[in-house]
Amino acid sequence: MTPVLITLIVLLVIIALIVMWLVGMHNSLIGLRNRTQESWRQIDVELKRRHDLIPNLVETVKGFATHERGTLDDVMRARSAAVSAGGSPAETAAAEQQLTGAVGRLMAVAEAYPQLQANSNFLALQQELASTEDRIASGRRYYNATVRELNTKVESFPSNMIAKQFGIHQEQYFEAEAQARSTPQVNFDTNSPRTYESAPEPQHGGPSQGATPAAPAQPAGPAQTPGLGQPGTAEGAHAPAGGLPAGAADNAQGAGRQGGVPDTNPHQEGGALSWPSTQPDKPQQ
Repeated sequence: MTPVLITLIVLLVIIALIVMWLVGMHNSLIGLRNRTQESWRQIDVELKRRHDLIPNLVETVKGFATHERGTLDDVMRARSAAVSAGGSPAETAAAEQQLTGAVGRLMAVAEAYPQLQANSNFLALQQELASTEDRIASGRRYYNATVRELNTKVESFPSNMIAKQFGIHQEQYFEAEAQARSTPQVNFDTNSPRTYESAPEPQHGGPSQGATPAAPAQPAGPAQTPGLGQPGTAEGAHAPAGGLPAGAADNAQGAGRQGGVPDTNPHQEGGALSWPSTQPDKPQQ
């Protein structure tokens, strides 16, 4: 075998490998594009089923909640906008988000009607709508995964050259708006009238802050009237029970100054205070 023939064979093998690689890359891109389109068609089927369930749900609610005309009209307008949206996944996602909000408000209104909550037709429609929502969410996750893989291939080198050559482009994600994805903020306002302040904790080893310490209790004892002797003694033998009434001591002292009762201070040396006897004098023998 001549060297020229060997070189020719090597070149043919290299060209064949390159062609096989290009074909494989092209087929991979085509496969991803087909999977993306198929997953979107599955979502579209579930969306149409959802659109068919909503009018029946509205009619059922209308039979019980006749005063909720505004909410029912909002749901039907959002449904009409979602049905006519079509087009790109981004436009469909925006219209479906509006429909989801309207249906959520309708369900909130239905909670105020116990008879509606007990209706078998309403419960069946509600369950079917919830199942459809779950299938839409599952299909959205699969569709977004295939779109991510396709977009990665379209943007990466050298597959981007093949994608550009055969007209394979990026696809849009089917996702909720930024407002719907945001987490609701919870604000605990301390100035709210429902906020209650707890009492300050007392300090260890002392009274509570702001409290006035109470005065120590004095031991109780019998009230002593100045000038009266103790019970059981000569000085207090003729004292009335319960002591003197108010002002009696002052009257007694005043009478002593006039000569009726001696005005003697018992605390002075040799002094004593005695009451005149109320018993009649005994005749002398």
